Amino acid sequence: MFKYTSGFKGLALLWLCTICFNNSNAAIKSFTKTANSVVFKLDKGLMKINICRADIIEVKYTILNSLNDKPSLVVDNKWTQPTAYQVKDNGTDILITTAKLKLKVNKATNAITYMDVNGKVITAEDSNNKSMSAATIAGIDTYNCTTSFTSPADEALFGLGCHPLDSLSINYKGRNQDMAIKYLTGAIPVMLSTKGYGLMWDNYSASNFYGAEEGNTKFKYVSESGKQVDYYFFYGPDFDRIIDLYRTATGKAPMFGKWAYGLFQSQDRYLSEAEILTVKDNYRNNHIPVDVLVQDWYYWDPLPIGSHIMKAERYPHPKQLIDELHKANLHAMISIWPVFGKGTPNYDALEKMGGLTSITWDNVVTHTFDTYYDAHNPAARELYWQQARDSLVKRYGWDAWWIDQCEPDNGALLDERRKANFYTGKGIDYFNTYSLQHTKGVYEGWRRDIPGKRAFFLVRQSFAGEQRNASTLWSSDIECTFANFKNQVPQGINACASGIPYWTSDIGGYHYGWKAPDWSKPEFRELFTRWFQFGAFSPIFRIHGKGERALFSKNWDDKTKSTLLNFDNLRYRLLPYIYSLAGRVTTDNYTIMRSLTFDFRDDAKVYGIPDQYMFGPAFLVNPVTAQLYTGAGADSKAKTRNVYLPKAAKWYNFWTGEVSNGGQTLTVDVPMDMMPLYVKAGSIIPMGPVMEYATEKPADKIELRIYPGANGQFNFYEDENDNYNYEKGAKATFTLSYNDKLRQLTISDTKGTFPGMLKQRTFNIVMVNGAHGSNTGVADKFDKSVTYAGKQMVVKL
Repeated sequence: MFKYTSGFKGLALLWLCTICFNNSNAAIKSFTKTANSVVFKLDKGLMKINICRADIIEVKYTILNSLNDKPSLVVDNKWTQPTAYQVKDNGTDILITTAKLKLKVNKATNAITYMDVNGKVITAEDSNNKSMSAATIAGIDTYNCTTSFTSPADEALFGLGCHPLDSLSINYKGRNQDMAIKYLTGAIPVMLSTKGYGLMWDNYSASNFYGAEEGNTKFKYVSESGKQVDYYFFYGPDFDRIIDLYRTATGKAPMFGKWAYGLFQSQDRYLSEAEILTVKDNYRNNHIPVDVLVQDWYYWDPLPIGSHIMKAERYPHPKQLIDELHKANLHAMISIWPVFGKGTPNYDALEKMGGLTSITWDNVVTHTFDTYYDAHNPAARELYWQQARDSLVKRYGWDAWWIDQCEPDNGALLDERRKANFYTGKGIDYFNTYSLQHTKGVYEGWRRDIPGKRAFFLVRQSFAGEQRNASTLWSSDIECTFANFKNQVPQGINACASGIPYWTSDIGGYHYGWKAPDWSKPEFRELFTRWFQFGAFSPIFRIHGKGERALFSKNWDDKTKSTLLNFDNLRYRLLPYIYSLAGRVTTDNYTIMRSLTFDFRDDAKVYGIPDQYMFGPAFLVNPVTAQLYTGAGADSKAKTRNVYLPKAAKWYNFWTGEVSNGGQTLTVDVPMDMMPLYVKAGSIIPMGPVMEYATEKPADKIELRIYPGANGQFNFYEDENDNYNYEKGAKATFTLSYNDKLRQLTISDTKGTFPGMLKQRTFNIVMVNGAHGSNTGVADKFDKSVTYAGKQMVVKL
């Protein structure tokens, strides 16, 4: 049995997991087929293969006397419908066949090979495949649990969550990754392969992914604690299908209010009710589009954290404050933490019912050690929700909840997290699921007690399954530097490739050496401008950090402000496109921020590109993450960036309409007022008017941009914008289809209805051609205008 102490921390775990004693291969002695699984008795332990669906397989393995059937915290699908499958013993292997897969289980090693119905290998466990090794960690006797897979040279691997400080390859083939949730390190144990499959490890302990085993021919996933190996296999083969299966297993992402797809204005921190109202007035009086204002932490000062009180001297009328924001068609988000200082009624109530943990946060403001409540305890979750509901959220009418500090963050004392006692068991076995369980409690409480308003939670860490809790992951307290900005792009891409559809970052970064940068300096104006351009094409569009950086700020010169407003207006013009994509996220398990491998998996040149992605089906987004116009040596720097245009498509320059063939790398100019955007031929993009908030104007006049050169389709989605009636069918969809050869647009019948739905609308159709229909403004002329009243129509162009 291996032992190590906390002094070695992550290095010791890496060493332990790298050299741990693997069990010799466990041979199959017998097997039993049930309605939905095959149970194998091994000469050392047990294995169970659950046939969840024809294309979803769960594998469990243990060296102990029994398998653990405790309900998963991640997978909420009970798989009540049995899936037809067959089992055959051919002497050397057990063959399991479904309508979409063939599994070959080697009788000598229990290694599983996954094949399609034609017998083509998708992936295979290594011959040293699944193992458990005794270990002592933080004084706790447990088992390291390992799975190992073969990995051919041409495979690429994506997902595994958001790691804000990571600067290595976006492709995990050939590299390692820490998978322990802590401050500035995330972990979502979901991985997608260009070979057409996905894996999800249903283990909640601190883990590691090793992507370059045995000469980069294998990868393995090692969890530091568990009583069994437990993973899910999803067969796509395309990435959209894999994500669909992942969310089939773990839950759909609900719709956010339409306002949540507009601009969030936040700062660390607004100090008073009067300051927030001034921000409101400056946005609305200057007619700058914005939808959300945010109250960050320490509105309770000087009371202890967890008091849930807005200090009356600075916030004399909290309900009136929210009402004033609502009158200005603004929504309000407040930061509420899962941490409690001693001496508050909330702390005392949680302590009395056994709802506190031994995990503490070293409060950087008060220098006290404040306590995390037990988010794994259902009763504690309920009491926590009731306290926040009655003190703040429902009492004053807040629209959204910012969940900070939910790793939980106790600094470097990770062994104390391991040794903590949760309601469900030792902290070592639930190291990564605090945020998942915390958001479960507040989401379920919100849905029950605030039924007419869609929930929105901004969360500093996410785990697998958290999308079902109305959570948006943000990339934590990153620095205001170009290097940190550059890292955020691949982290956003991989977070969304992990099945979490909503991700954001602090536009501009959170801090500069824990202080506010001087945003009036040219170098910081350049940083904010580039980050804002990227933010406009992130799933959630959000300004936050230290120092004044609102769009009306005097820190911006006229040229900077003009650029920022242009991208802000573009985001709002694209809301018909973005909200329709959000509808697909909920109804079809879609992904908005898309690794290039979602749409171009057969183009190996996209595998290593860290700073390009698709935003929906149309836009190829290419953020400028280099400092080119300010700082030392700026005059000698080329004001360009390389853009690879994936093959199998023609591409339009969004700004100029110039058409280029795919399969080539362009060196493009990147003036400060422009981020390279390309639109795939065949795209159909609905654009609305410029608005000051998301629901200001009805979508009765849509500029419909069509990019000729290929056939295309777009699914338009609408509902009531901010309630859950869509779950009962109160929504409407129709499909726009373009036939390039016939130069013909077909608009389908509208399916569905909801109160207040438009009876008809005008489509002002623009066939993009050079400057005609390009850039952010309304087209110079329309090629055809048609009135659509919900019945199918065919438009010749």
